[in-house]
Amino acid sequence: MPRCFPWLGGLTGLWLSASASAFTLPDWPPTLELDHTLVQTSLLTRHFDPQPDHNNQQNLIGIELHNPDRWLAGTAWFKNSYNQPTWYVYAGREFPLWQFKDINVRAKLTGGLLHGYKGEYRDKIPLNHLETAPILLPSIGMQWGRLESDLIIFGTAGMMVTAGLRF
Repeated sequence: MPRCFPWLGGLTGLWLSASASAFTLPDWPPTLELDHTLVQTSLLTRHFDPQPDHNNQQNLIGIELHNPDRWLAGTAWFKNSYNQPTWYVYAGREFPLWQFKDINVRAKLTGGLLHGYKGEYRDKIPLNHLETAPILLPSIGMQWGRLESDLIIFGTAGMMVTAGLRF
């Protein structure tokens, strides 16, 4: 039975209280114009129900390509919860929430394919029959100048804090 985290409810409340205009989508399909690139790494990982075989040092390295309409595509390599090399290839969108002077706060939703949960750990994530599973990852983050940081929630399993630089 998962434990209850009061801050998770607050995070959900912040997400849902964002203005509806922040979630309107621009013309479809997204333009293939590059606005900036984000290179990022993991700083902290915590599992909501820690097990002795869980790895909290993901060593993530990722790259995202962003267009001017806040659409993005990316790939990330990391060590999964069971210390197996894993790839996440994805696309998504940022949703601006608010701005404090030079700090922009935003939500992000990415979806894609996760490959790397193998062997005895193959069934630890849903729909991973071929060792590749579809996933959606919500996050909330901030950008200050060229620096960005995100709090990513990965299902009911845990969370990760990332940081990166824009180019």
